[in-house]
Amino acid sequence: MEIRARSLGWAGVELSAGGASILIDPLEDAGAVFAALGDAAATISKPEVVPPSQPEAAVAGLVTHLHRDHADAAALAGGLAPGAPVLEPGTGGGEALEELALAQADHELTAAGLERRRVAAWETAALGPFTVTALPAADGTGDPQVSWLVEAGGTRVVHLGDTLFHGWWWRIALRAGSIDAVFAPINGALLDFPHRQPPSALPGVMDPEQAGEAARLLGARVAVPMHFGAYEGGPWYRPPERPLERFVDACTGGPEARPLAPGETLAIGR
Repeated sequence: MEIRARSLGWAGVELSAGGASILIDPLEDAGAVFAALGDAAATISKPEVVPPSQPEAAVAGLVTHLHRDHADAAALAGGLAPGAPVLEPGTGGGEALEELALAQADHELTAAGLERRRVAAWETAALGPFTVTALPAADGTGDPQVSWLVEAGGTRVVHLGDTLFHGWWWRIALRAGSIDAVFAPINGALLDFPHRQPPSALPGVMDPEQAGEAARLLGARVAVPMHFGAYEGGPWYRPPERPLERFVDACTGGPEARPLAPGETLAIGR
């Protein structure tokens, strides 16, 4: 079965198959992500984002983690059919400072009245024509995160959220089988947030070369870069230069690198 993947900008993806759709990490209000910084947020560049192709139609929303750029309650509420669930990892179970980066999205998702289901790694659910599996992932600030495997009629798509490079690639490939396309974060940002001090000198998300290697280890035929080209400015979030060019180079001899502009659709199938 063919899956049509439509980029929603930043890390948002709309997957359609068999007359149904699923949303992964859609973002509507890109300016809300750093709103807590007040006037300083005005210097930070924002990504171009687009709404799903059909409002209030998706059979489910998949959230990789509860950071505000991946868990936008308004985007989910506007794109999901009535009663459609939102599948997400849980919080970390810590005190307020530990959970600070999750608080905004968690509050907004609850206030929106969405049907939220917490999932653990390797948990699977059937949603319309799709079978979805939460995959192990590692967040650069220690907050709970999963990646998502979405299958429909033998076609498989993996969405990597904004994970670090980790050692689960082989297990995922063994359990999932052949993967047709992977959406991979590539901006390798250095992070310096007040609630995570001292800051790490290592990126908090895969850099372009790591993303290309992850796609290769997963055995993906196509690698779609995402999570780059925005939120630059200020000391809090510092991505490197030329992430897209570096990612394309990293995919040489491996998966086909296939960038998508917001609103652009890629047909994926056998």
